[in-house]
Amino acid sequence: MPGNTPAIVRRQSAKVELELGRLSSPSDDTLQGEWIPAEGDWPVGPQEDVEVDKSCIWIDGCFDFSHHGHAGAMLQARQLGTKLLVGVHSDEAILENKGPTVMRLDERVMAVEACRWATRAIPQAPYVTSLPWITHYGCWYVVHGDDITSDSNGQDCYRYVKAAGRFRVVKRTPGISTTDLVGRMLLCTKTHFIHSLEKMLSGEEGPGGEVERKETGEAMLQRIKDYATDSTGLSPGCDVWYWHASRPAKLRRTTTTQSSVGDRRPSVHDRRESSGHNHSHNHHAVKEEKGKFHKLVDGKGVRPGQVVAYVDGGWDLFSSGHIEFLRIVTQTEEDAAKQRGWYTEEAKKERIEKTGEDYSPVFLVAGIHDDEVINHWKGINFPIMNIFERGLCVLQCKYINAVVFGSPFSLSKAFLLTLPYGTPSAVYHGTTSFMPLTYDPYAPAKSLDIYREVANHNWQDVNAGEIVNRIMKGRAAYEERQRLKGEKGVSEEAEKRRQELQREQSWKEVEGQFGL
Repeated sequence: MPGNTPAIVRRQSAKVELELGRLSSPSDDTLQGEWIPAEGDWPVGPQEDVEVDKSCIWIDGCFDFSHHGHAGAMLQARQLGTKLLVGVHSDEAILENKGPTVMRLDERVMAVEACRWATRAIPQAPYVTSLPWITHYGCWYVVHGDDITSDSNGQDCYRYVKAAGRFRVVKRTPGISTTDLVGRMLLCTKTHFIHSLEKMLSGEEGPGGEVERKETGEAMLQRIKDYATDSTGLSPGCDVWYWHASRPAKLRRTTTTQSSVGDRRPSVHDRRESSGHNHSHNHHAVKEEKGKFHKLVDGKGVRPGQVVAYVDGGWDLFSSGHIEFLRIVTQTEEDAAKQRGWYTEEAKKERIEKTGEDYSPVFLVAGIHDDEVINHWKGINFPIMNIFERGLCVLQCKYINAVVFGSPFSLSKAFLLTLPYGTPSAVYHGTTSFMPLTYDPYAPAKSLDIYREVANHNWQDVNAGEIVNRIMKGRAAYEERQRLKGEKGVSEEAEKRRQELQREQSWKEVEGQFGL
C-alpha cells in the first residue's frame, strides 16, 4: 500500500483483504489486535505515513532485560535491510498477554535504543503485530525468531503479517531467555558460570566430549565475532581481547611490591561490613602483573585523532544504569572534542578523505571481569549472566569500541600502561561502589592523573542487585507467570503444529495441481 494512504483507507483495505481470504482471522474490528492511532496520536513521529521501503525492517517484542538473545534477533534483522525499527510493547500489553515485566517501558526502550543495530525504538507497539503500524512507519517485512509467540488467547502474534506475506524468520538465540535468567535468580544456581572463557572458546573446557567442546567453543567464538560487527551487522566493528594473568592479580589489589606503605589494617567497621563475604584476606596486596593481551577479534581499531577511554565492571544484567553511564562517558568525550574543533566541516572532510568515513572522537574500551572475580566480591550466585553472556551484552552496545575479557577488579599501573592502545587518556568510574573496600581500586589511575568520575544519574541504582530485588519482591507473581507460560506453551506447540500441517497441506495441493 502507498505510504500516503490515509489510516481509514488502510482499515477498509484490510477488511477487503480479509473478505478475500488474504488475512487469517477476523478477531476484531481493527484486524490487528490493537488500535490504529489517528494522525497525531502515534507514540513517536512521524505522525504522517512514511513511504514503505522493503529495506526497512520491523522487529518487536518485550525486551525485558537486555540479554544477548534480544540483541541477536536485532542483529539478524538488521542484516536483512538498511534500517531497523524496533517495536517495544507497553507494560500493560505484556501484563495482559504474558505476565508482569521486570523493567519498565522507559528502561526497555532505553536498552533497545542503545543497541548498535537498532535504528530507532517505537514504544507502545501492539502485542499482536499490526500491518497498519508497520506500514505507517515505512516497514514492509517483520522479523521474528523461529519460535511461536502467542497472545493471551493462544493465537499467533504474527498471524496477520504471515498471512500478508510480510514475515521473515531468523534463528532464535539458543541458551538464553528472560525466563532462564529469572530462574537463575529464584533458584540461586551457579551452573552457568564459566571458569575460563578462553579455554572454553578453544574447546579445552566445558561439558561433553572433545568434539562437542570444540564445536561449542567455535560456535561461541563465532557469536562473539558476530556481535563485534559494526552498525550494519555485516562488517568488522569492535576489537575483542582476552587478558591473561594470575588469579590473584585479577582478584586483589596489586602493588609494585608485596606490601605497600599505603596498606592499612581493616577497621572493626570494615571487618564487620565484609565478614559476610569472607573478604578479610583480600586486604593484602599482591605483586602487579603486566599479563598478556590475546586478540580474539579484529575490529576497526583506533582511528586517527580518537581519544582512548577505559571503563570496567561486571556489566551483569546489562541495564539502563550501565547504558546511561556509558552514554555520559561518551557525551563527556564528545563535548571535549567539540572544544578541540572535531565537528567542524573542515575536520570532518579531512577524516573522510583519509579513512573513507566519519567517526566518533572517542574509542571506548570496556573491561569485563571473570565470573569468579565477581562472585568472590559479591557472593550468592552473582553474576547472574556468565562472562560470555555479559560480553555479548556489552559488545552490542553502540557506545563500545573494544572489549577486554578477564580484566582485573583492581586496576594496576602495569595493566594500564600495557593496554593494546597504550595508556588510556581517561579511566571513568561512578561515584558509588557496591561494597565497602579498605583500598581504592582506582588509585593507580588517579596517580597517573587519568581518573574521571561520572556523577550520579537517574538510573544510578538500576543494576543487577536492583533487578534481583525486583524479582524477589514479586516472586509469587513471577512464579505464576512461569506456571501460566508453561500452560500456554501447550497451545503454542499446538499452533506450531497447526502451521506445519497447513504448510504440508498447501504443498500437497501444489503437487496435485502440477502432477508432482
